[in-house]
Amino acid sequence: MTDATEADLTGGTPRPRPEGEVEKIGDRKLKPATMMMGHGYDPMLSEGSLKPPIFLTSTFVFPNAAAGKRHFEGVTGKRPGGAEGLVYSRFNGPNQEILEDRLAIWEEAEDALAFSSGMSAIATLFLSMVKPGDTIVHSGPLYAATETLIARILGRFGIHWLDFPAGATREEIDAVLSKAATGNVALIYLESPANPTNALVDVEAVAASRDAIFKGDTKPPIAIDNTFLGPLWAQPLRQGADIVVYSLTKYAGGHSDLVAGGVLGSKAHINTIRLMRNTIGTICDPNTAWMLLRSLETLELRMSRAGENAAKVCEFLAAHPKVEKVGYLGFLDRSEDKRQADIYRRHCTGAGSTFSLYLKGGEKEAFAFLDALKIAKLAVSLGGTETLASHPAGMTHLSVPEARKQALGITDNLVRISIGVEDADDLIADFENALKAV
Repeated sequence: MTDATEADLTGGTPRPRPEGEVEKIGDRKLKPATMMMGHGYDPMLSEGSLKPPIFLTSTFVFPNAAAGKRHFEGVTGKRPGGAEGLVYSRFNGPNQEILEDRLAIWEEAEDALAFSSGMSAIATLFLSMVKPGDTIVHSGPLYAATETLIARILGRFGIHWLDFPAGATREEIDAVLSKAATGNVALIYLESPANPTNALVDVEAVAASRDAIFKGDTKPPIAIDNTFLGPLWAQPLRQGADIVVYSLTKYAGGHSDLVAGGVLGSKAHINTIRLMRNTIGTICDPNTAWMLLRSLETLELRMSRAGENAAKVCEFLAAHPKVEKVGYLGFLDRSEDKRQADIYRRHCTGAGSTFSLYLKGGEKEAFAFLDALKIAKLAVSLGGTETLASHPAGMTHLSVPEARKQALGITDNLVRISIGVEDADDLIADFENALKAV
């Protein structure tokens, strides 16, 4: 197609795409870690700059009036296929589009969107998929803010919900989906591993149950929060999920210096979510997108080191007399929970670096341990270069009703730990010293 013909079809000049994009060398498909160094960006479009500049602008110039009209036809949904080019930073921008191209690579998704936070990604997903009277079926537990959004906020607008435990069997999932199917199920929403218990969801069983119970246009999409293990240790699109959600604050950002979210999936689903993002303005800013591009270059290195550290730390903690148990996925192969071990073998390529530590005792012992840490920081979040520890029952999940916390295993003796990239032996010394205070 000639440049002139392409311009005629788009009503103006589309956003220039990088020339000479390298995705294969001969028959070898390049790995995501390699493609993070340049995919989606052409230095010749930015004065030869090796790295993308930060495009700090609120608006973009149209080449002609027809291009402006066509763009808004795509933005507003009057014309299928979405918008081409750049118009206004509430909709898109060069930094965000390069970031989205690279996010999609890790899981071989058709498309991706970047958001101002993980919760803005989740909220935009829900708002684009549900309407009053619909039902959301979800696994439990979920991140506390997600549970609040579903039950307390969407509930005010006539949205219903049903849930099943994260480790549910196919039969248990069938029972909940069959009950929900008496109404209109708009979305199946999963979180695996669950926050903060680390329980895994059988995505394949959920997909099989959905496909057996719902037919044709009534089939609800399956979305999953993959923050704890993705994209290195879990890729749920391969198990039947349709949409993957991330808090990019965590491993993708990985330096505890930004807040962002992401959604990946098919072009059809992403275009639906994009229309809502365009309307409510939940896109991330250009500087945050630029920082994420920087971080994605070392994602595999950071996650690998943190995972290796976690394995060593958990071996130490599991053998300590003041520890009741360690909820670490790497221990599932020696666990009596054959169901969880089976899910882990089928779904995961690594155990991650975030785990639940159950101390002997209760809140008093958990607080004594947390207050005695010297290297690990007492803070919420996870997936950063530093080791973090927190008390879910008294912090992130404080607003969860007591009965539900107990049902989900969020107990007073539970400490959630996210291992960073420090020296593993130094971390073990820190935990050993803190356990003396228990």
